[in-house]
Amino acid sequence: MAHDENPPGGPPLAVIAASLQRERRRAGLSLAEVARRAGIAKSTLSQLESGTGNPSVETLWALSVTLDVPFAQLVEPPRPRVQVIRAGEGPALAAERADYVTTLLASSPPNTRRDIYLVSAQPGAARESDPHMPGVVEHVVLSTGRALVGIAEDPVELAPGDYVTYPGDVSHVFRALEPDTLAVLVSEHR
Repeated sequence: MAHDENPPGGPPLAVIAASLQRERRRAGLSLAEVARRAGIAKSTLSQLESGTGNPSVETLWALSVTLDVPFAQLVEPPRPRVQVIRAGEGPALAAERADYVTTLLASSPPNTRRDIYLVSAQPGAARESDPHMPGVVEHVVLSTGRALVGIAEDPVELAPGDYVTYPGDVSHVFRALEPDTLAVLVSEHR
């Protein structure tokens, strides 16, 4: 009988393997340390990270607790988190003595680094970016013009004042749709 990587109704072994590797790296822990903390054999964890083995719910639960991630995050493929705030939306606060309104788009999580760019683009070929380092998140606010921005397979059309955030560690794109399109791009490194 041939080994089936994902038997019908069985656990998604490739997803579990990738999730365990990703979350262990994120936590900065060795294979031996995660196995010790979860109370499982190092060989069991090694098999799971290589996409073999037959993990029990108890093993996966112990690993999710050890890695401090929701159980579902180990068995479901990660989905890119995309958030769009259109011009005129979002929590706005006005100044008392000036014609000035500030809208909170994204608060800064602890221990992050950010690079801020002014993007000037013309219609034509899109700026296609390969995935950056794991954990990079990009934020774009369109100032003038129109553009398609975001994950390469499903970019969002932005108009002046619109905001989008998307994972920068997947392929992404910026395509100007009008001449002299300007935007502010913040690249956040976690």
